[in-house]
Amino acid sequence: MEAVTEQLAQLGAYGTSTGSWTPFWIINGAVRNDVRVNCSSGSMSPGDIANAAIGRAMGLIIKNLGGARKAVEDMGVYGNPGKYSSVIGENEENSPWEPLHVEHGLARDESAVTLFFPNCYSQIWQYGSDDRGILNTFIYNLQPGRGGLSCLIMTPHHAKTLAGKGWTKPMIRKFVSEFGRVAAYRHPSSHQGGGWTIKRPETVPPSGMDTVAIIPNPDLIKILVAGGPGAFLGLACGSGMVGADFVTKKIRLPANWSKLVAKYRNLVPAYEKY
Repeated sequence: MEAVTEQLAQLGAYGTSTGSWTPFWIINGAVRNDVRVNCSSGSMSPGDIANAAIGRAMGLIIKNLGGARKAVEDMGVYGNPGKYSSVIGENEENSPWEPLHVEHGLARDESAVTLFFPNCYSQIWQYGSDDRGILNTFIYNLQPGRGGLSCLIMTPHHAKTLAGKGWTKPMIRKFVSEFGRVAAYRHPSSHQGGGWTIKRPETVPPSGMDTVAIIPNPDLIKILVAGGPGAFLGLACGSGMVGADFVTKKIRLPANWSKLVAKYRNLVPAYEKY
């Protein structure tokens, strides 16, 4: 609740927009293991009680208590299945970098939730298995006109490949911001109001054939290590709404947390092996 009511999250704008933005929750820390939040294979799929229950509960709170009722305040043109449950845990144990919540100033042994509002999520086949192939997958799949908060999702294997070549999170963000470009005439801002609407000198090209950065500020990019084995990368794209940002909040646990965990911990399916 602290995250979703934080001004920087911009629930008031995203929750009532026609753009069908969805809350995207990233969970860090020991609480992931306490309630068995899925951080590995299929972590964005249905079937994991913790991921689904957290997303569904927050969706109902936003709708019923926050006043974002469908076709009343929430004017999303098409709606978004992500509003049912977009909850994922960071695969910290298999990541070569510091976790997302540590980047935001919290201790590694603390638990936290990070929130932002994308309205689309893509899974992309890697363009190559080396560091350049992985990074090119991201820069060639950024959507012109987004220009805002974006989360690059990669498996532990992808992350270790990049780290093994010396890439750090800040270096990756800078690379994607610098080389994720599009011809100016293809950028939506070049067609709004009869001319280029972005007034910052560093982003205004002299002609339509010059390129412009899709995400001009690397601080708008976050990197999440999650998922299981495989060659796909993930990309959750937000908007360039002024004043919006990723919001990270420490999870404050009740005194009887261990008893609650023992009673309500997520069940793990025991599949029959043929």
